[in-house]
Amino acid sequence: MATFRQTFKRARGRARRTRPSRRSKFSGRGATGHVALGDRSLTRWVNFESQRSSSKHSGLMGVFLNDHGIGFERGGTGLRARIRLRTPSYGGSKRIKDGSNADVTVDQYHRYKEDVEILNDTGLDAYRFSISWSRVLPNGTLSGGVNEAGIEYYNKLINDTLDKGLKPFVTIFHWDLPQALEEEYGGFLSFRIVEHFKEYANLCFERFGDRVKHWITLNEPYAYSNMGYAIGTFAPGRCSDWQQLNCTGGNSAIEPYLVTHNLLLAHATAVDLYKTTYQELQSGVIGITLVSHWFVPTSNATHNTNAQSRALDFMFGWFMDPITSGHYPHSMQVLVGRRLPRFTEEQSKLLAGSFDFLGLNYYTTYYASYAGHNNSVNASYLTDARVNQSPELNGVPIGPQAGSDWLYIYPKGIYKLLLYIRKKYDSPLIYITENGVDELNDPTLSLEQALNDTVRIDYYHDHLCYVQAAIKEGTNVKGYFAWSLLDNFEWNSGFTVRFGLYYVDYNDGLKRYPKKSALWFKGWL
Repeated sequence: MATFRQTFKRARGRARRTRPSRRSKFSGRGATGHVALGDRSLTRWVNFESQRSSSKHSGLMGVFLNDHGIGFERGGTGLRARIRLRTPSYGGSKRIKDGSNADVTVDQYHRYKEDVEILNDTGLDAYRFSISWSRVLPNGTLSGGVNEAGIEYYNKLINDTLDKGLKPFVTIFHWDLPQALEEEYGGFLSFRIVEHFKEYANLCFERFGDRVKHWITLNEPYAYSNMGYAIGTFAPGRCSDWQQLNCTGGNSAIEPYLVTHNLLLAHATAVDLYKTTYQELQSGVIGITLVSHWFVPTSNATHNTNAQSRALDFMFGWFMDPITSGHYPHSMQVLVGRRLPRFTEEQSKLLAGSFDFLGLNYYTTYYASYAGHNNSVNASYLTDARVNQSPELNGVPIGPQAGSDWLYIYPKGIYKLLLYIRKKYDSPLIYITENGVDELNDPTLSLEQALNDTVRIDYYHDHLCYVQAAIKEGTNVKGYFAWSLLDNFEWNSGFTVRFGLYYVDYNDGLKRYPKKSALWFKGWL
């Protein structure tokens, strides 16, 4: 049975060789035909702008950078207490494709004023960024001491963001767990993490909530559970030994579900704290960011359409069902059985409705087909859904491949996913909190060539068109965040790919240069 990883390896080479030409569904001709600044015809296709001034759909536009990806200079002022991404247990740069690390990356610590000015100059409305748990609580707990220099930095970043007329959207947890908690009890493998997360969230609300009005508890908990505990490519690098993925230990049949369970309880506990203690006083809102592919069944046969449904359950419903109904999807309860933790009645009540808004991250779409029962004695989250997932069908990719081996361009997927959420989950208020595309970091390109990112313009253009189409059909989308403002350190991909609207020259003092996509956004906004 094909796993994500196995499918990627087989498909990657063929997809690159058979990459189809990129054409815009909405324009009827090549993508580069509609990228010029000042092209008034853009407004005929991208009518999302008309929603920006309406009271129902304010159409807030922004960008996102996570705290780990933007990096802080190791040993810089006030940062010596910052513990990196669980390097001792994870393996550090050995797990990164180019052997790099996130000690500096794009150094926003010393350049935040410059970067906020870039945001303002581009004409955006909001800046989504994350707070690093270990930067404000180096040992993970209040009893271990607060790093006031870290608090001071975030205060300056928030204040400067507001001074430029931008709304801060702040993520509390984007995967960088303090090493002390990992070593003490295994981090999110233990229920003990819930109280410590509540303590950390309370510090954030207490210190920053007078100015931050949009909180996100967790970013992509699916990636944290799956990549960290089923496949082992993210920290802490755990998975079952039989998968032979060079993990540090673990159990892919149990740990992803246990970690997700504790992530959800940590989320719900933090939301309850905010709503009962801070929300009325601070007049803010709080939500969670979930990621999902869209899935296309390989045929209309019932076993394949059912596989599509299960694929969505195991990636999106795994988190969305508990925060709406208080329970895991029925398909997961049946297929995972006793390995799937159960919520108490009190926990279910705490979870149900535990968000004011849903943050949605969308990048790509995959085909889904029935995989049959796994007769192996080795169970895993990766095979529990009984779904084969692949970016290609009969050797043809679902869309052009981007720089990352998992990302295939399929703009219609965001439209289908939004309609699916509206119908199944009673039309929640949604912010698109990440959407973007990367290219390979090619050192042979001149600066002029590297800035000519017409594929990214086409990607954003087409996806925004489909977001607008979903809004017209009743989806309650309130805003859109592009990933990302700057090229940056992309987790286990390191610096091998570039997602930014702005090019970062890693060989010349980390200078920032606007790509054509940044100019396109500025012209459109």
